[in-house]
Amino acid sequence: MARAVAASKAQKRLIIVSNRLPVSLVRENGKLEMRPSSGGLVTALGPVLKGRGGVWVGWPGLHDADVTEVTAALDVKQSGYTLVPVMLSREDEERFYFGFSNRIVWPLFHEIPFLYDYDPDFWEAYLSANRRFAEVVAALAGEDDYIWVHDYHLMNLGQALRKLGVTASIGFFLHTPFPAPDIFKKLPWRKQVLEALLEYDLLGFQTLRHRRNFLQGVRRLLPEKEVRGRGTMNLIEHDGREVRVGSFPISIDYESFAGQASSPEVTDLALQYRQSLSERCIVLGIDRLDYTKGIPYKLRAFGLALSHHPDLRRRITFVQVVVPSRESIPQYHELKMTIERLVGEINGAYTEPGWVPVHYLFRSLKRAELLAMYRAADVALITPVEDGMNLVAKEYCACDIDATGTLILSEFAGAAAQLQRGALLVNPCDLKQMEEAIYAAYTMEVVEKRARMRRLQRTIREQDVYWWVDSFLRAGADADLGQYPTLEDVAIGHEDDLWSGEG
Repeated sequence: MARAVAASKAQKRLIIVSNRLPVSLVRENGKLEMRPSSGGLVTALGPVLKGRGGVWVGWPGLHDADVTEVTAALDVKQSGYTLVPVMLSREDEERFYFGFSNRIVWPLFHEIPFLYDYDPDFWEAYLSANRRFAEVVAALAGEDDYIWVHDYHLMNLGQALRKLGVTASIGFFLHTPFPAPDIFKKLPWRKQVLEALLEYDLLGFQTLRHRRNFLQGVRRLLPEKEVRGRGTMNLIEHDGREVRVGSFPISIDYESFAGQASSPEVTDLALQYRQSLSERCIVLGIDRLDYTKGIPYKLRAFGLALSHHPDLRRRITFVQVVVPSRESIPQYHELKMTIERLVGEINGAYTEPGWVPVHYLFRSLKRAELLAMYRAADVALITPVEDGMNLVAKEYCACDIDATGTLILSEFAGAAAQLQRGALLVNPCDLKQMEEAIYAAYTMEVVEKRARMRRLQRTIREQDVYWWVDSFLRAGADADLGQYPTLEDVAIGHEDDLWSGEG
């Protein structure tokens, strides 16, 4: 079933719309060159469009070019799908992307209240940018296409498309969390955002908790709307039609990660990493530079583990990779300084000849490097304070060929709902619990490690990225994108909610 939609020849054309294209354009020697983009969305959707074709609409990442030049540079089939650019100015990037999207929505949706910046100019820029995207999509979409819009940058796109007369089915998937009503209501434009989201035909969230937060927000802020359903799909009456609302946990191409991780190149590189660290127990953290990832907390927890468990010293090494991101935003620069200070403090306190406790890398990794680090690591420490899903946790499990690794995972990562039966779940704000989890992972017997990892791998393999796409597209029952399951078929059967009493 997982690849039925991807393989169907009678399917409608799929139009993916996201803030960024899966490639970036850079100017080198006066000529535009393409570079692959990174991030969870590209990781998830790249394999899907590669298999089924379609169109991907988004910003190509530069300002100093006109649309004709950019279109020509993108006029290359990306393994079967077409790229269509939306041009944004430097001011658009500053006010729409860095402003409303990342100084208001990002901290709000991750429930970090002290970082909000409610500048009304940001809201106007957000509406303007969404209209810009709508104009591009409306010019190429036919009524038989299926438009799939992604993430918080484009919550108003569906409404803008409807105003332009687009009648095609439109789905929206939110990759971030959706906050609890008491948090969401702080947004000055809360009703406008909810009403814009209800212009979509299908709304998808990562987890049951995120979906429930959205529905509670609708009930409180738009009490005139009727919300029906208690199972896998809810329906909201809006302007004489029904909007479907469901949860669809995003995933990875499991077979691709596992296959590449077992290649000779990655195997040799993983062996080099282990040998360079003297075959010590490797605890691995890989995070984008972001205050939601909880990097300072896990550094402090690792320091406590070394303090309270002297037997760990010289036997364990923490490798923390931080991928640069949004450094022009002051809070991100301050976070980088905090991380570097903590690394220095731990290494200053515990380093011995021949052993450095924390190895800190501030850079992006090549694909082979990333997979080799996954292969080499004995423990993955993935502890965001809030996260929509976190695909790094799933990637690590897929790359653990020997099934002897241990995943320590934040209960506030969306992935925890699916992976709770194999991972060691922690509250990232509870440094004592984190410290104990690190020690438990270090001392765990191989038999238990293998049983836990096999359980994790089975879940991720069965519910891979193709399963995610099928679940979402099949839920859009009027999209005619293949055979449709019943609503029960779309359910996340074993995605138990982590909060007692909340189903």
